[in-house]
Amino acid sequence: MSHPPASAGLTYRDAGVDIDAGNAVVERIKPLVKRTMRPEVLGGVGLFGGLFDLAGRFREPVLVSGTDGVGTKLILAKQLNRHDSIGQDLVAMCVNDVLVQGAEPLFFLDYFATGKLDVETTVQVVAGIAKGCEIAGCALIGGETAEMPDMYPPGEYDLAGFTVGAVEKSKLIDSSKVREGDVLVGIASSGPHSNGYSLVRKILERAGNPLDLDLGGVKLADALMEPTRIYVKPVLELLAKHDIHAMAHVTGGALVEKIIRVVPKEFGLEIDTSSWPLPAVFDWLQREGNVAREEMWRTFNCGIGLVLMVSPNDASAVESDLGRLALAHWRIGRVTKAGDGERLKIG
Repeated sequence: MSHPPASAGLTYRDAGVDIDAGNAVVERIKPLVKRTMRPEVLGGVGLFGGLFDLAGRFREPVLVSGTDGVGTKLILAKQLNRHDSIGQDLVAMCVNDVLVQGAEPLFFLDYFATGKLDVETTVQVVAGIAKGCEIAGCALIGGETAEMPDMYPPGEYDLAGFTVGAVEKSKLIDSSKVREGDVLVGIASSGPHSNGYSLVRKILERAGNPLDLDLGGVKLADALMEPTRIYVKPVLELLAKHDIHAMAHVTGGALVEKIIRVVPKEFGLEIDTSSWPLPAVFDWLQREGNVAREEMWRTFNCGIGLVLMVSPNDASAVESDLGRLALAHWRIGRVTKAGDGERLKIG
C-alpha cells in the first residue's frame, strides 16, 4: 500500500480500514441472514441490537447461553482455501452446548475479525454461519465484522460465536436424575468436529500433508474439514418424547473429561471403547502420529459427538427413535456407583 505525502490528509482507508468493503459484505449477507429468521425476531438486519420476543413461548423460561470458537481448524481452512463450512462449525460448537441442558437455541451472534477485509472470504464464512443457524433452527440475529490492520497478518481471520437458548424450568436437564445403571448412548460425530486441530496439523506435517489420501472413499482433506454435526432438531424431538437424564457434548477434553463432567460426584462411569467403530480419519491420525490410546481419548471425540444418559428401561425406545432419525448410535457404557478409585473407567 502506497503512503500519502506527510502533508496530505489521512483517511481511514489509508490506515488500512475499508468501510466500503464492510458495507459490501453487509449487503451480500442480508439474504443469507434473512433465511434464518424466526417469527419471534423483531426488526431486521442493521439494528444496533438484535430483538427477540419470548412472550407466549414459555411459561417459566430459563435462558441458557453459550460462546465458543473453532480453534486452529481455521488455519487448515486457510491452507485449503475452504471457508464455506467453518461457519457451521462455529454455530455447532455453541448450539450443541446449550442443547445438552435441554435448551432450544433461539438466536446466534458472530464475531469476525481480520487484518484486511476480503469480501469473498467473509461472505463464504458468514454463509456457513447462516447455514448452521438454519440447521439448528436459530436466528442469526446480529454480529460484528472487525477490520483491524496490524492486529492480524494478511489473510488471517478469527471467529467467535454466541448463542442464547431457552428451556422450561421444569424441563431443564441438570443431571439431577442420573442414577446408577443408567445407559450411555453415544451418537456419532461427523469427524474431529472442531477439536484437536493443533495435533491434527502436527500429524499432517509429519506425514507430508497427504491431503488427497483416500480414506474409504473420502479424501483426508474432506474428512478433516467435515463440519461439526448439529444435533439440535433431532435431539429436541427426542426430548419431547423421552426422559433423558443427562447429555454431554464431546468437545475439548473429549471422552476423558466431557462425559464425566455432567455426572454427579457420587457416581462414576464405565465406557467401553470397543462398542463402536473407530472412524477411518481417527485411525489414520492415531497411526500416523503414533498417538497413545489415552491421548486419543482426551484429545478427539473418536467418533462420538454427543452422549445421552437414560434409564435402562428407556434405552431401547430412545435407540429406536435415533434410528428413525438416521443418527448412528451405540450403547457405549453405563453409570456406576463411585468407588474409592477413579470415577472414570475407559477400556
